[in-house]
Amino acid sequence: MTTAPDTTSPDTVSAEATSLAIAALDAVERTSLLTAALRATETQRADRLYEDPYAAALAGETGLGLLAAVRAATFPPAGARTVPSTPDYNAIRTRFFDDYLQAAAADPETTQIVLAPAGMDSRAYRFDWPSRVRWFEVDRPAVLAYKEQQLGEFTPRVDHRRVAVDLTSPDWEEQLITAGYDPSVPSTWLLEGLLYYIPEADTHRILQRVAAISAPGSRIAADIVNAEALTHPQMKALLDVFAGWGCPWLFGSDEPEALFDTYGYTAEAVQPGESGADFGRWPDPVPPREERGVRRVFFVHGRRN
Repeated sequence: MTTAPDTTSPDTVSAEATSLAIAALDAVERTSLLTAALRATETQRADRLYEDPYAAALAGETGLGLLAAVRAATFPPAGARTVPSTPDYNAIRTRFFDDYLQAAAADPETTQIVLAPAGMDSRAYRFDWPSRVRWFEVDRPAVLAYKEQQLGEFTPRVDHRRVAVDLTSPDWEEQLITAGYDPSVPSTWLLEGLLYYIPEADTHRILQRVAAISAPGSRIAADIVNAEALTHPQMKALLDVFAGWGCPWLFGSDEPEALFDTYGYTAEAVQPGESGADFGRWPDPVPPREERGVRRVFFVHGRRN
């Protein structure tokens, strides 16, 4: 269930404070504002796939500006769209992972959920969660500081723990454990909107480190593009936008199941538009996995062996 916050409160964060907090975000961190803007826009649709009443406050004018640039690249005034429809993709991704996390939380053995990175995610606020669940949001200090500033007057509907640390730091596991994470019991991890922004070596390191502190039976989910999506001519307009912002896409995998299997997960990858990842919104054909030379995106989910 989603509860709409009162965004007209007189305690709304001042524009100056918001500007200072946004200025502290780097290029990759600011993409979380784009995600918030996409979620705010989806919330306004009559045929919305979900409601996120917190997204507009998190996106702000900066997020809307980023969204305008993506829309211009996605829907050019002259010529047909060639890149994936980012608004439809984001709507499907958000709903897919909404359902995934809620299904995981319904398992009586689920006691801890980790969002890494957390970005501008508001699932801790917009859904009810079982009282047994500890909810960890891992992200860089500037991101969590901005988010807390924007949502400070609202109360998460779960036992909520913020872990302000970079996932490339040498001790983020220790900080997560200090916050109450127990590596001896199964956990559920969501790596949303992360892997295509980091080099291949960092992707492997993060998956290895997550697996190392995840007990057998733990769940993991992530979105990932294929290698072709990093260079395909039809992607150029969108890739140029992200590169121009200083956050180019750096990694993709043609075999996401095998990637996760390397670190002890039995995983399944589904493409938007396929059964369970469509919701009536994916506007493009879905190429079969054996077809080469096409751009793809996957939602990967699996369990630790």
